[in-house]
Amino acid sequence: MKPINNNGYDIISDAMLQIGDQFDQYQILEHIASGGMSDIYRTYDLVNRREIAIKIPDQSIIGDPAQFERFQRELEVMTTLDHPAILKGLGSGRYNKIPYLAMELVEGKSLRKLIEESAPLPCEQAVELLTRIGEGMAYCHANGVVHRDLKPENIIVTPAGQPIIMDFGLALTRKSHRVTYSNLTATMGTPDYMAPEQVEGQRGDQRTDEYALGTILYELLAGRTPFTGDNNLAVMAQHVNKSAPRLDKDQPCVSAGLAAAVGRALQRDPDRRYPDLNEFIAAINHPETVDQSILVETRDPSRIQVLLASTPFRAIMISLALIAVMAVFAFLLQSIH
Repeated sequence: MKPINNNGYDIISDAMLQIGDQFDQYQILEHIASGGMSDIYRTYDLVNRREIAIKIPDQSIIGDPAQFERFQRELEVMTTLDHPAILKGLGSGRYNKIPYLAMELVEGKSLRKLIEESAPLPCEQAVELLTRIGEGMAYCHANGVVHRDLKPENIIVTPAGQPIIMDFGLALTRKSHRVTYSNLTATMGTPDYMAPEQVEGQRGDQRTDEYALGTILYELLAGRTPFTGDNNLAVMAQHVNKSAPRLDKDQPCVSAGLAAAVGRALQRDPDRRYPDLNEFIAAINHPETVDQSILVETRDPSRIQVLLASTPFRAIMISLALIAVMAVFAFLLQSIH
């Protein structure tokens, strides 16, 4: 008899699913990947006679209500969205009380691998790739879905150059309620691509995805993310306190207009970003129309500016001014007498 966890679901182990095994109507062909919360298998659908992928939650999360909620949320999202840039959910089910997600099988490489192999990319290629990703996310937003964990690891690029967005476990939908996770990364996304409002514990909205896409485009063009550090906390602090470096300063192919468009998407205040992804997409494709004043406004202050703005410095200057005024006043009184 298979062990049962606290939620009443049968626990499944990797040893149970080997090549040739049958799981519901699917014959296992290959174990593709393992994540923190699931295993993905290439399978042959014996009913519909085609190869697909199935995603099965890890036994550790079936007993964790919060992590299991994340898996259920992905089931909900992927089976309702239909767009060329979104990994297509084909259905879901239960087998021996174990939930699973059936999804299209996509051939290609992760955007992370593409960046490691080829970044910085030529501007036209980077913009075209980001445009396709952005169009997919704009479709999600129009259907009430906010991803909240966009990063190169969650995007596959097919041999034809089509990006496919996956892993909607942290997505917000119209029906979503707040779920508390025990793991930092599972709760708020990956620090390199987190918007400042996520760092501060807010749920985020469409502009949170825009910030992540701006970071990805920055990385495609520069070969690095705008903020780096020795640990997650250092990176998160920079998202909250610093402005992203200008792309056009050390990347010859990046125009001031394109740098300004990326800079606006990376504004710390969500209200200063583009109001929706369609405007961001239009800006990066027509950089000659972009207002470049953002490049001056978002520039980090110099050391002198920081000194001038500091409270102790202002206090000293005010004190000196008061002393000077009192000295002048005393001199005038003495002159009158």
